Amino acid sequence: MENVNLILKGIRADEMSFKLNGVRLQNGGKVSLAPTFSRRVRHAAENEKLFFVSLTVKIENTPEAPKPFDLLVTMTGIFETDAADDDTRKEAVVRATSLLYPYLRAAITNLTTTALAAPIVLPVMNGPLFPEDREKADKTVS
Repeated sequence: MENVNLILKGIRADEMSFKLNGVRLQNGGKVSLAPTFSRRVRHAAENEKLFFVSLTVKIENTPEAPKPFDLLVTMTGIFETDAADDDTRKEAVVRATSLLYPYLRAAITNLTTTALAAPIVLPVMNGPLFPEDREKADKTVS
């Protein structure tokens, strides 16, 4: 894997919401939060070196899987890279995701704590966050 020059230019919180649902657990029952993660990558039209990575985490109450709250957090990082080809651009996106994830993780913990709920602490990721990124990393190792 080629070393990609990547600069974090800024981070913003696009959306942060927490809503109680009134779901009560029976006799100390536990609930599986099962957060869903998504990523959106956009490139700046005016500067080919700039790109934006948006990470979203959702925890949603559904009839099939009741949750005591709904949570939605989206954060965007602005990055600059000198990547010249598709492979190095993809590597830059994977690295940018890894750089942005700890900020998303902290925002979720802070949001749930501020809401006076039990703090949600997402796990530390020691590698690529998304399965498609792990598959690419596995192919380069073998």
